[in-house]
Amino acid sequence: MTEATAPFRADHVGSLLRADSVKAARHRFYDEKSIAPEELAEIEDEAIRDVIRMQEDAGLPVVTDGEMRRSFWHYDFMGGLEGFELEERDEGVQFAGVKLRPIFPTIREKLDFPDDHPMLEHFRFVAANTKVQPKISIPGPSCCHFRTAPADILPEEYKDPEALFADLAKTYAKAVKAFYEAGCRYLQMDDIFFAYLCDPKHRADKAALGQDPDWLIGKYAWMMHEAIKDRPADMKIGMHMCRGNFKSTHAAEGAYDLAADAIFNQTGVDIYFMEYDDERSGGLEPLRLLPKGPKRVMPGFITTKRGALETVDALRRRFDEVAKVADLDQFGIAPQCGFSSTEEGNAITPDDQRRKLDLVVETAEKIWGGVAA
Repeated sequence: MTEATAPFRADHVGSLLRADSVKAARHRFYDEKSIAPEELAEIEDEAIRDVIRMQEDAGLPVVTDGEMRRSFWHYDFMGGLEGFELEERDEGVQFAGVKLRPIFPTIREKLDFPDDHPMLEHFRFVAANTKVQPKISIPGPSCCHFRTAPADILPEEYKDPEALFADLAKTYAKAVKAFYEAGCRYLQMDDIFFAYLCDPKHRADKAALGQDPDWLIGKYAWMMHEAIKDRPADMKIGMHMCRGNFKSTHAAEGAYDLAADAIFNQTGVDIYFMEYDDERSGGLEPLRLLPKGPKRVMPGFITTKRGALETVDALRRRFDEVAKVADLDQFGIAPQCGFSSTEEGNAITPDDQRRKLDLVVETAEKIWGGVAA
């Protein structure tokens, strides 16, 4: 592995378009039940080696497994926690013009992070097959609350949300420790629901459940802080925020203003991946709350939802605007979201994806003089 470590000037959120070989193998394994788990793993392994090489060839200083082994960016991790179960039902979560596959997380027992969570081995595989820094992205603790309906939180003690939040924080603190012991020095915990709670509709939905959205923002920040506060000094924590990403559609909109103070000053996170590819994300003014120091923001001016390629000149102009509200030295660049938050992927091609990653690297080199400066 190289000596370059996070934070970087060029990065990406984590998920990549699934290889056709992986899609076919997963269909044969999960639907047809016609191949053994060892054959599926072998096909996934080869696809992951391929996307690692693709990321390295693009000049990225950090790589992921593209989430090739996952169906969802979040549910696969959550389903591996003790106390969680994933249930398939009749109707999925509504996105803009399309519904998610009907998988629903249910909390049935006391929560914990198991020593054999499969994503620990997922990370080890990436680390063993790359020349640069490996990273893994997992859902943050807020996801376990936001995406679980109150009726699906079954333990009596968790009817008190404070008890649930406390156990989620402990569960994630154990996960952070386990990933560190597995060799992970750059862990990303995606807490997209800070952005959802800036959306009037989602705020109203939570209020209808008797949950104050502003109180939730504070509790979600508290959970993240508690989960990562004891991490060793050489472990960096990233956090991605967006407004939904399923087959190039979205589920929320609204500026970051209502959550910016909690995001920047209460979570304890080192690196922030912030969706900023269209008007749904609002203006840059919330960046004023970024405290001076080593924290870094990776604004997502490059979209993963459409194949049309942005230009370096246009991106330079966006960063000229950033420099009016914050110190440009505290910034880098990454795409606005993953390319395939679920295994279906966004409505773009592998060539589009590669050009976007090439543009991330080129922009970092033009603005900051390198990808790891």
